Amino acid sequence: MTQTYNIAVIPGDGTGPEVVREGMKALDAAAERFGFSIEYHTFPYGGKHYKETGETLPDAALDELRKFPAIFLGAIGHPDVAPGILETGILLKLRFGLDQYVNLRPIKLYEGVDTPLKDKGPKDIDFVVIRENTEGLYAGAGGFLKKGTPDEVAIQESINTRKGVERCIRYAFELTRRRNREKKLTLCGKTNVLTYAFDLWLRTFNEVAKEYPDVTTDYAHVDAICMWMVKNPETFDVIVTDNMFGDIITDLGAMIQGGMGIAAGGNINPDGTSMFEPIGGSAPKYAGKDVINPLAAISAAGMMMDFLGEEKAGRAIEEAVQAVIPRLKSLSAGKMGYTTRQVGDMVAETIRDLG
Repeated sequence: MTQTYNIAVIPGDGTGPEVVREGMKALDAAAERFGFSIEYHTFPYGGKHYKETGETLPDAALDELRKFPAIFLGAIGHPDVAPGILETGILLKLRFGLDQYVNLRPIKLYEGVDTPLKDKGPKDIDFVVIRENTEGLYAGAGGFLKKGTPDEVAIQESINTRKGVERCIRYAFELTRRRNREKKLTLCGKTNVLTYAFDLWLRTFNEVAKEYPDVTTDYAHVDAICMWMVKNPETFDVIVTDNMFGDIITDLGAMIQGGMGIAAGGNINPDGTSMFEPIGGSAPKYAGKDVINPLAAISAAGMMMDFLGEEKAGRAIEEAVQAVIPRLKSLSAGKMGYTTRQVGDMVAETIRDLG
């Protein structure tokens, strides 16, 4: 019997629906080639929906999404919605509500993609950042005192639990072992200043490391990590870190791998519903013009296939993206030399031809 995957789709805002459409083309081509099927279930949530209804992501929708193994997300962000509303009401609610405690970000430079790093190439930039995704400063603990007055106080607390830290670190060790590249895991923190939170991280890291004698471990402060990502990115295999530092260093990683047009990520619950997305925003100024680069969304679709156990399909999508890149003049919107739809068609055709 043919395996059928029920996938939730949130196209979102701006160019999100356009890149999701091309990602679905790639998924359908992979399904055709490898003998499974996909049924898509579309949800309307995003800035436009919020403007029309006043709701972000209702609890009933979260319960419905929990029934799916994976969510394919386009982008969330609307120029007419104040910052924080959609991010908290949709993105963080999805991550926290579905317990997507790992943010998985491959930082990989492909042949034919320019990096701003001098004398660095694909052999030098190939590592993964694992970011704790449900705790830290993003947990929303804190508040105001005397808001709007000269004596105003704002407090934002970083919440780190042993359970949350350990499961993220353990996932990182397992991934390092599976990657089987250098089998090196680096903890990124700030133990010299954040002496409570990262004391917990470092102790947990060292304790879990005893169960993985085949994995080499090291530690670096977040500022040093940023320097070495620019100077010697080849020193990294897998990096694990907290929510805030992970948010920062993965954007740096996206730039050294060629920009937001190629960067994809996953929000992972290994035992539940995970969500996959291109890292770039909704890019509303390009919406509807058929000029946005869909490769990041297509790559996210490949990550989703790998998560679902269709490793061959995931590899085929990645190989097709790599094969199409040299045909493009640029990865930037409006400069690719092809339309969004044409790039998606080329990837889908390549997936089929690879068979």
